[in-house]
Amino acid sequence: MTDPAALGFLKPEKYAAVERERRWLCAGLPDLPVVRAEAIEDLYVDGSQLRLRRATPVRGGEPILRLSKKADLAPDRRLITTLYLSPAEYALFEGLPGRPMRKTRHYYAAGDAILSVDRFEGPLAGLCLAEAEFADDAAMAAFPHPAFAVREVTDDPRYTGGELVRAGIPDEEG
Repeated sequence: MTDPAALGFLKPEKYAAVERERRWLCAGLPDLPVVRAEAIEDLYVDGSQLRLRRATPVRGGEPILRLSKKADLAPDRRLITTLYLSPAEYALFEGLPGRPMRKTRHYYAAGDAILSVDRFEGPLAGLCLAEAEFADDAAMAAFPHPAFAVREVTDDPRYTGGELVRAGIPDEEG
């Protein structure tokens, strides 16, 4: 595993959380009841590990505005720290140079976990990725492969948000 200090997290035990996550490539959205959905606009800030996000509930409501820093410790876990922003604070950051990404995230109940499936827009249109986050390693290891998923891509760095926004949809031949 990578050293947190080398990733810019000097006090990870105090100011960052470990995010445990698995990801799957999907042919489309599953035929399951949706718990909720969000329209997500991300800006991956150039030259940094920062991501600015506006998540607007599809059924209406105020957007959640946040600035996050993520750093991979391993393919299935990363450190994350997040600041929730006011609209005025968000406006200060949205002009930073970076790469935008748009998607709609659909949330589904999946046993003890919440499974989300992202349907991407723009240059990534047609791509659907499922992900599930877990409280501990045992729950992550025990989670079954979703029946609607094509294959697991947790260990494939081409399917991380930062890489997708930089390089686009991976060429499965390469």
